[in-house]
Amino acid sequence: MTRLMIAAVAAVASLSAAAADPMQAFPPAEAGMSRYVIAMPPLDREGDHKVELIVGKRAMVDERNRHFFGGKLERETIKGWGFDRYVLRVLGPMAGTLIAVDPSAPKVERFVTLGGEPLLVRYNSKLPIVVYVPEGVEVRYRLWKADPQATSAEKG
Repeated sequence: MTRLMIAAVAAVASLSAAAADPMQAFPPAEAGMSRYVIAMPPLDREGDHKVELIVGKRAMVDERNRHFFGGKLERETIKGWGFDRYVLRVLGPMAGTLIAVDPSAPKVERFVTLGGEPLLVRYNSKLPIVVYVPEGVEVRYRLWKADPQATSAEKG
């Protein structure tokens, strides 16, 4: 019984510590990695919003082709806390479309992102969005907002 009480008190203490500083749950970046933290301001209807995570790197490329990096941004739940973090372990090789360009054409600097579908995460002003990526990789984000008016679908 006493052990159960001690465990309950410890659980409540850790939850109140997380409420005071949610960053306690997120470990520092490992060697060779960087940690990015995105804190969102409170909104009236947070359920109507999403945050798109955009991971990439600046690179010199030709201006005609669409370029992208291989890799997968994975969601992990932090044990003992229940909070999510997002991790890109390895930035894969850069690939792109194969439109022929003049070999003497100058290269341009662009932000080249991961290939594939965008990753949309729930908007939550109470917890930061924490992303771990290899050093030299950047994290950007874009906000998405749903129209408050829903449109009816037609049967067919």
